[in-house]
This record gives sequence, C-alpha cells and structure tokens, in this order.
Amino acid sequence: MAESKKSSKKSIIAQAEAKAEKITKENAKAKAKGVKKPNRVVKYFKDLKSEFKKVVWPSKQKVINNTTVVVIAMCVCGIVIWGIDSGLAALLKLGLGG
Repeated sequence: MAESKKSSKKSIIAQAEAKAEKITKENAKAKAKGVKKPNRVVKYFKDLKSEFKKVVWPSKQKVINNTTVVVIAMCVCGIVIWGIDSGLAALLKLGLGG
C-alpha cells in the first residue's frame, strides 16, 4: 500500500514537472517572438468575468422562498431557545427559593 502511494506521488510530481516545463517553453517561445505577456490583473478580471457568465443565478421566486424558510427557521429556533431559557430560569428561582 505504501508502495502504491509513493508511485502515485511520483507520477503526480512528474505530471506537475512536465506541465511546468511546457509552460516555461511556451513563455520562452513568446519572448522569442516578442509577444507581450498579458497583465496579471487584467487577466484576473477577464477570468472573473467569464466565471460570472457561467453562474446560474436563482430566480426571484426561489430567493423569496429560501429567505422565507430561513426566517421561519430562525423564529422557531429563537422560540425554542427562549423556552429553554425561561424553563431553566424558573427552575433556578425555585431551587434558590426566590
């Protein structure tokens, strides 16, 4: 079992090294051609924009339904906690003779 873990780690490391080497070669080719590397900040925002296009936004009705469920759940939990707190306070008063 330990042998298979070592071999899988070695293969993962080999894949990562191959990928890094490929990127290094591509960067060297781009420099040789005089191609300017895009600004990282610009690339980040372009990627961000493309990711936002992939998001499936919920409908207005779905948001309203989910919000209603959360508010009701909060109220129920609040009432349960209030009941437990009141019960324990009554027991404490009874126990202390107050």
